[in-house]
Amino acid sequence: MSKNDEYGKKAHFLIPAGAHTYSRTDEVFPGNAPKVIERSKGVYTWDVDGNKYIDYGMACRSVTVGYDYDRISDAAIRQIHNGNTATKASKIEVEAAEAMCNLFPWVDMVKFAKNGSTVTSAATKLARAYTGKKYIARCKEHDFFSYDDWFIGSTVVNAGIPQEIQDLTLQFSFNNIESVKALFEQYKGEIAALIMEPCHSEEPKGNFLQEVKKLCTEYGVVYILDEMITGFRWDLQGACKYYDVEPDLVTFGKGMANGFSVAALGGKREIMERGGLIPGKERVFLISTTHGAEMSSLGALVETIKVYKELNVTNHIWEIGKKIVNGLNEIAKEYSMQDYFYTEGADCSPNFVVCGKDKKPSFEYRTVFCQEMIKEGVLMPYLGIAYEHTDREVEMTLDAARKAMKVYSEALNGNVEQFISGNVIKPVFRKYN
Repeated sequence: MSKNDEYGKKAHFLIPAGAHTYSRTDEVFPGNAPKVIERSKGVYTWDVDGNKYIDYGMACRSVTVGYDYDRISDAAIRQIHNGNTATKASKIEVEAAEAMCNLFPWVDMVKFAKNGSTVTSAATKLARAYTGKKYIARCKEHDFFSYDDWFIGSTVVNAGIPQEIQDLTLQFSFNNIESVKALFEQYKGEIAALIMEPCHSEEPKGNFLQEVKKLCTEYGVVYILDEMITGFRWDLQGACKYYDVEPDLVTFGKGMANGFSVAALGGKREIMERGGLIPGKERVFLISTTHGAEMSSLGALVETIKVYKELNVTNHIWEIGKKIVNGLNEIAKEYSMQDYFYTEGADCSPNFVVCGKDKKPSFEYRTVFCQEMIKEGVLMPYLGIAYEHTDREVEMTLDAARKAMKVYSEALNGNVEQFISGNVIKPVFRKYN
């Protein structure tokens, strides 16, 4: 038995689903994907059998500079030697909060946590407390905001969540301002907050973000932009800067500390301070976690911001992303596959679409393509690009893609099942296992 098989079986025996994030489980990867990772460095990852891959998952897109980037790791280690936690607020906790508030003009106060779900849920709680309203409007095309009931209850994976909680979350469509207006009118005076990503697989059109802000102001709705993925990737100041829009509240997580466990809720003082200690105000129990301000992670955050500024990290991510996008699209054209394989979204965080014979996205054919990439040493569940992806990795990736595209084109002309070794990739959000 290989170590991958050994550890994979242990993982499923000891951990529900075999991993602590559903997007890391075996079912969302082809059957030949590594089961368990032992270590990662730069933009490479090694499984427990010693197999090496160029990594584009980059820890669910949370690593935007590179795994174990020395300056950032050393900054975290220094804080570990300062005790890593404290009985009161730590010095680095204050410095990290100051760094965030100085970086983002629309952030007057900030609250740290360990994961994104905590801060998005805190944002909705804060909005409800601030407005006295109960409904949350969320973008239905954006597939994940939180593991908490307010969001998961609005998905097909709503087992264990009472109907009355499910009913409190409403949905609108991205780039469809009329859907937002209709929702605001139907539930006039009852919506506490609207939450969406500034950009997902589709970029905003027709000043959509700005038009939503106008409606939120008009209807008294707190405008929350979730920059979990876009923050520290579209621009050092996030997609809010890139698309020129200012939210009332904003959430961050992936990328802000190069894979160290930090998430943040920030925003306008008049809203954020409701989670504070204002005399005479009703108490809002916002976020209170023992490890939310862990010193090592905050040390990594402060250093990551410095690295971004000094190395122009986001510019590099955009440039590498454009080269990969252009290369993949050119390869698709070489095989006359441009109607079946294409990229979408912003070049700094593109999505590649793999279609079946009907020219609609297909998990079976995506499995074939990703499976063949893995055979060539490229782990590419999606395209999470980091600073340490260079022209060398681009060249290797496109060489692998050319071989994978050939097999994919053969599968389109044959029986796709004969080209799949192991399981077919499954979506995270589905009703049944």
